[in-house]
Amino acid sequence: MAKLSGQKLKLLYLIKILEEYTDESHPMSTAELIRRLDDQGIHSERKSIYDDMEKLCDFGYDIVQVHSRQGGGYYMASREFELPELKLLVDAVQASRFITTKKSRELIAKLEVKAGKYDAGKLQRQVYVAGRIKTENESIYYNIDNIHRAIQENKQITFIYLDWNLKKELVPREKGLRQVSPWALIWREENYYLAAYDEEDGILKHYRVDKMGNVTVSKEDRKGLKQFEKLDLAAYANRTFGMFGGEEETVTLVFPNRLIGVVMDRFGKEADIRPIEGEKFLVRAKVVPSGQFYGWLAGIGREVQIRSPRKVQEEYTDWLSGILKSNRE
Repeated sequence: MAKLSGQKLKLLYLIKILEEYTDESHPMSTAELIRRLDDQGIHSERKSIYDDMEKLCDFGYDIVQVHSRQGGGYYMASREFELPELKLLVDAVQASRFITTKKSRELIAKLEVKAGKYDAGKLQRQVYVAGRIKTENESIYYNIDNIHRAIQENKQITFIYLDWNLKKELVPREKGLRQVSPWALIWREENYYLAAYDEEDGILKHYRVDKMGNVTVSKEDRKGLKQFEKLDLAAYANRTFGMFGGEEETVTLVFPNRLIGVVMDRFGKEADIRPIEGEKFLVRAKVVPSGQFYGWLAGIGREVQIRSPRKVQEEYTDWLSGILKSNRE
């Protein structure tokens, strides 16, 4: 019975061996395949290996047999993920602030298995996650899963909003218990945000997912469908600087032509852009005026001008004056 069970697992072990230990530069001989199967308690013969490889190819696996006087063999010619795709995924995991350092390493280790033994080293050279700024919220995986489940099941969620203290600990915010209707997850500026409807305040809000603790799915149905249907998520993320909420304003800004790329990166191709005299252009965009927005303008410096509205001009001037005053005290 044990022998029969082993034979049933034989094809699965062959796939695993080929995926993990072979590539075009490292074919595996029939003798080595037999030896590795034997290590798993599965007896095999040369002729049966030939038959097994034919079955795997018929099923759709891209297995190539190499004939060589120096010793040929078999290798897995194509994989579920090609090496450039895996490098891209590794970079995305590294850059994601909402994934903890520990989880980043675990995910990258799993991606290395997909690359195989010999290409895994080519991913290793890219792994420099320790020095990156990462969240400390280890429960984020399960929180995101609960948020997705609530969205799929049309339910509200409850959670505790967290803040950093001076001991570098994430602790519950005062009156941090929330119950909201989740509608969408937004990845913006290396962070994950939840767009959700707050029934108490009657508006859509967003929350940093890595600062959400104890996310649970409620039994109550979601609210705020009408408000969410009116929302253009891509435009909303572009105009909400630093994902700080507030009242929207349509502002008109003036830039020199050479900064068109900066404006396109910020507001996208749908931005209302109009050339004016003096090698300059106007851009009209909806933004949420905040310290984050004014900080972006200040980073550009004297080359950007707020044309309108007057209220935003004055707020920006006061914001700059306040910074100068605080640094002189």
